[in-house]
Parts: sequence; structure tokens; C-alpha cells
Amino acid sequence: MLPAVPSDDLRDRVAIVTGASRGIGSAIADALVDRGAKVVLSSRKQADLDAEAERVNRDHPGAAVAIAAHTGRPEDLERLVDATLERFGRLDILVNNAATNPHFGHTLDADLALWDKTFEVNVRGVFALTQLAVAKYMGEHGGAIVNVASVGGIRVAFGLGIYNVTKAAVIHLTKQLALELGPRGIRVNAVAPGLVRTRFAEALWGNQEILDRVLQSTALGRIGEPPEIGRVVAFLASDEASFLTGEVVTIDGGGGAGH
Repeated sequence: MLPAVPSDDLRDRVAIVTGASRGIGSAIADALVDRGAKVVLSSRKQADLDAEAERVNRDHPGAAVAIAAHTGRPEDLERLVDATLERFGRLDILVNNAATNPHFGHTLDADLALWDKTFEVNVRGVFALTQLAVAKYMGEHGGAIVNVASVGGIRVAFGLGIYNVTKAAVIHLTKQLALELGPRGIRVNAVAPGLVRTRFAEALWGNQEILDRVLQSTALGRIGEPPEIGRVVAFLASDEASFLTGEVVTIDGGGGAGH
């Protein structure tokens, strides 16, 4: 239903953010909490999540809860959704951010086990958690799902073949689910960040040759910062984006402007 006054106010809404202990996931959680949402932070390691939840709750008491879950394990994901519903009674926003990239180099040099691990987390995990969120709450109540893809899912790049193939799959999954879930009041969108200053991507921006190549092809002449991704995700999750679904928002400082 169209809100009377579209707003980015997320008070009374509950979100799950995966890969939330640092980097882009942490920035997404901050952006959601800043707009009033309650956020369930999830990643593999409980200790890291506890520290992150403590940081968030210092400025926004009671806004963050930490629940460890491995996105490659369906039983962990079901526990994550069940615990969220038990704690808050609702689930309005799902941000599928967790990802892995165990291989850098020629695509055909990768062992099949690396393909399996990357797809397990980056694609199957996104599907499995979305399936649970829809089955257990959103299917009846609606909601907003935001998947974190990558410009690598749109444009090829050396060294990241497997990772980029999984992100291309996330983009297609986003569009497919938007088509199927729209009639149920669920919007599904994705963001496709370029190079962002995170520990996950440090092997890229920490390499001067790679960094120079990226900067030369980027209109703004710099790489991104995590909060710049977080704010776009919060917009997509809010009523400001109420007529937006099935879209991929590229956030790369104009890296594709010349392509």
C-alpha cells in the first residue's frame, strides 16, 4: 500500500543483515539503525558480532542483536530467522550481504571445491535465507529484500572470475524473485558496489597497480567507502523506494560511465 508521505523512516521495522560484523555489512546496519530500525546482525563468528552489537547499541540502545549463522548452512539460517521472529515478532527487511571469495587468479585454475564453497555462500545462501524469510513472515506481511551484488556481476575483471559469476547469479536471482514476489507485497532489489575500502577487498585497493587502474577508470577518481553503500541499501529498504523493485543500483563512482 502506498504510504501517505513516502519516508526513509524505518521505525517499527526489523531487519536481518548478513555479513554484518564489519565492512559493508556493518555500514548497512548503521544506516538502518540510524533510520530507526531494529537490526539482527549476523555472520559466522559470535564474538565479532557481539563486539559490533555493543558498538551499535552504545548510540542506539537495544537497536542491535547479534546472532551467529553460517550462510552456507541451512540449519543456521532457519535458526537465525526463528530467533529474529521470537525476539521481535516480525521481519520487514532482509539484506543478503555475506559473501566469500577464496580464489584470485585465472578462473580455470580454480579447484572445483572453491567453486562449491563460493556458490554455497554467495548464491545458495542468498536463496536459502530469502526462502525462509518469505515462508516464515514476509509472504504474509510483505517486506523489502536487498541483495549485495557487485559490479563484477555486470562487467568482467581479471582474477575474480568465480566471485563475479556468483554475483551475476545474485543479480539474476534478484530480478527473478522481484517478478515472483511483487504480487505478495515484497520488493527485491540489489546494489552492485565497485571497489570499496573494506578488509574484504584490501587485496585489491591495497595493490597499487590495481588501485591505479581502478582510479583511472572511475569518474570520481576514488574508491568507495562503506557508508556510501549503506545509505543506498537503507533507501531501497524504505518507503522512499516503494515503487522500485527488480533493479540493480550500481555504486561505483562512475566506473561504468565510459563503458
